[in-house]
Amino acid sequence: MLLPILLLAQTQYFSVPPLDAPELARFGSHDVGVRTIEITNPQQPDMLKFDAATGKAPLADRTLKLEVWYPAQLKAGEKAHTVYTSPMAGRASRPGLPKTFEIQGKAARDAEPKAGATYPLVIVSHGYPGSRTFLSYLTENLASKGYIVAAIDHTDSVFGEVRAFQSTLVNRAPDQLFTLEKLTTDKGLFLAEIVDPARAAIIGYSMGGYGAMASGGASYSATSGMLKQLPLPKLTTPANLKAIVAIAPWGAQPPVEAWSAETAKGFKLPSLFIVGSQDDISGYEQGVKRLYNWSTASNRCLITYQNARHNTGGNPAPAIEGLDFAALQSFEEPVWRKDRITAINQHFITAFLDSELKGETAKRTYFEPGKGFQPRWFLGIEVGCQTAN
Repeated sequence: MLLPILLLAQTQYFSVPPLDAPELARFGSHDVGVRTIEITNPQQPDMLKFDAATGKAPLADRTLKLEVWYPAQLKAGEKAHTVYTSPMAGRASRPGLPKTFEIQGKAARDAEPKAGATYPLVIVSHGYPGSRTFLSYLTENLASKGYIVAAIDHTDSVFGEVRAFQSTLVNRAPDQLFTLEKLTTDKGLFLAEIVDPARAAIIGYSMGGYGAMASGGASYSATSGMLKQLPLPKLTTPANLKAIVAIAPWGAQPPVEAWSAETAKGFKLPSLFIVGSQDDISGYEQGVKRLYNWSTASNRCLITYQNARHNTGGNPAPAIEGLDFAALQSFEEPVWRKDRITAINQHFITAFLDSELKGETAKRTYFEPGKGFQPRWFLGIEVGCQTAN
């Protein structure tokens, strides 16, 4: 038994930050459990059958697979370890490239939830394409700090199963809001006794950020050429949605312009924006930074990684044979160490959510430049905050 124990002790988990990580990135005090569940949102637009001529789509049930992390009570001998099987990055499989890969997880599969307290809910929404395990560095880390974290596999935009883009444009925010409502109201779910129904946030990366902005109250622009022909839903931001984290949110950049300076005024939730200054997918000056500046009704902060591109949200690349550059560039950055980015994200997102969902307002001071960072290590990032007008 000695060899397996030693191997387990040496396992590298994305959710456990490196030695140079800032203070709040460290793994929390809770053991973490994880379960896979499915939920079904009945009668949503089926954009695979969208009729561009009429602007209409038939309705169909929409099933979402979720990975849910939570504070757990482990039994004697139970280990906080699991293995996630993730689809390979990309819109379709390619010859010679593995279709799936494994991620080592610091969580106990199907463990008992930790009773005696309730915990805020965080919904995590991947990009286009992506997967529910693509931000496991963050989902496990937050669960260890006293959050219930539910990451969605968004139907039609999962790695290797990408279909009509219109489906993502129409259904991304409804997926997020339905998941939030389901997990905070369904008494038949396993976490019903531990979820706090009054405190929730959404973390969205790329297309997930597009959905998070809409979920949080930013109305779609009627002049967006990409959106104006779609049967976009009427959205209502629920009272229990208290905060938004938008990592490289897609949609503000020309020519999409899903929002405008006027429609973004409907976005009133406290928010944290994270982006690379060289983001070539969502844009920086004419994309994410512009959206941040438009969100004048929100108390908000902006974290900018200097010289980073779009991969500021997901896990590092898997260490597997057969990985090619086309797959690698879905994970890594050309300038930054990826584990450095994930640690900084863990730090600032923890400070933000602890402040907005747990009332630990003293953690707002961690948005002061350099606070919580190792000496000489606050380099390459800009931090700025603005209060709502």
